[in-house]
Amino acid sequence: MTLNQRLDLIKPKLLDSQFRNGRGLGNEINFWIFDYDPEDELAVREHIEYLKQNIWAEREDIRIVHFDLFEMMVEILAEKSYLEKVLEIEKAKGSHAIINPIKKTLRLTLDDDTITNHIAKGNNPDTDIILVSGVGKAWPVIRSHTILNNLHSKIEKTPFIMFFPGVYESELRLFGEITDDNYYRAFKLIER
Repeated sequence: MTLNQRLDLIKPKLLDSQFRNGRGLGNEINFWIFDYDPEDELAVREHIEYLKQNIWAEREDIRIVHFDLFEMMVEILAEKSYLEKVLEIEKAKGSHAIINPIKKTLRLTLDDDTITNHIAKGNNPDTDIILVSGVGKAWPVIRSHTILNNLHSKIEKTPFIMFFPGVYESELRLFGEITDDNYYRAFKLIER
């Protein structure tokens, strides 16, 4: 299928009550991955905006909640008054020098990490569908498997879709080249 054909199949799937309720998943979590070629990033971003606007206009009983991982990271660093310091460190020592300090600031490997807590905050499993993008922009600071693993216990009943610029076939290969840890619990949203 072409990218546009796959994108066109997302909205009907999201509107399907069986999808929203996680029926047919055999008690698995309602986590999904839409993988795509990295060069299609802008088209996918546009489609996410379309989904947010169009579904909200059509259906009052469904709320599309979208999070861009990179934008969240920048906002959190700014809120903690750490963004300027990070930019100074990067300028003086290079990009590699800011990865671990940002991870520590975001508490990414801890139970109370700021990214997944922000995603889960105010989540309503009866109405919400959570969309996450910005995976490629946030790498290598935020790793997709870390987000997926840390969200299991926080939003297990809410449909969650990660838009992933790469390949998902039981393992996550960002940009089709960088292998993240194996991740078996999510389903492919739309097959290629």
